[in-house]
Amino acid sequence: MRTIVHLSDTHFGRIDRAIVQALIVAVTETRPDVVVVSGDLTQRAKAREFQEARGFLKVLPSPQIVVPGNHDVPLYNVVARALQPLRNYQRYITKDLEPSYCDQEIAIVGINTARSLTFKNGRINSQQVGRSCARLEACGENRTRIIVSHHPFDLPETHELHGLVGRAHMAMAGFARCRVDLILSGHLHISHASETAARYKIPGYSALVIHAGTSTSTRGRGELNSFNIIQVDCSSVSIQCLTWNLEHSSFSLSETAQFQRTPAGWFRSPLADVAGKP
Repeated sequence: MRTIVHLSDTHFGRIDRAIVQALIVAVTETRPDVVVVSGDLTQRAKAREFQEARGFLKVLPSPQIVVPGNHDVPLYNVVARALQPLRNYQRYITKDLEPSYCDQEIAIVGINTARSLTFKNGRINSQQVGRSCARLEACGENRTRIIVSHHPFDLPETHELHGLVGRAHMAMAGFARCRVDLILSGHLHISHASETAARYKIPGYSALVIHAGTSTSTRGRGELNSFNIIQVDCSSVSIQCLTWNLEHSSFSLSETAQFQRTPAGWFRSPLADVAGKP
């Protein structure tokens, strides 16, 4: 079994500083095999914000899979947005926009869905899907295959469809062919997990989409700051959502969901209703 800590939407430049140190402690105590950060490290893609984000990442456990989000592209600097949209991200965080990790149990590939021509929503293209699937397949069989992106490939029923990453249906068809198991994302500032079979009618295929809420931003959109602990083995996935407890100044377990692998893909375990769901 592997343990993944899934953080998202830190938004350095607009953070609750009281939360940051507690988050570092909570993540470190988890002793994860991998830390995933699914974008929007900064609020306005400024150098000082990326410097803060780099310092934060430096004290977290490794290895790490980090991808950019739309807030990591300059908003008001039109020239930089058009010509070098991820210059500061690549200078201070990582030059690798398609990071990967592989061991004997899991294979993870990150995808950059941030685009300079859109202010909020993201997009994916067929070349990205092809490269990601090739890298996952190169890790070999019998590994749980995981994609990390900032923008979501599925949404809760209460959200508008325009929140989906652009060309999501094309991407999901490709992911089905290479049997992607999990897709980790952020952007919505909510904690949620669901099967893709409800939205994408692909015979014999259902991936698991896991959203992480904002871990440190003051823009909670009605939810408390949170992060996910995901435990993965070849046949099951457990998702624990830890939320900020202001009274105790710490993160504590709020919800748990369980999913099982079936011949038709991933589906919620009947026992999940007992523990609740993120």
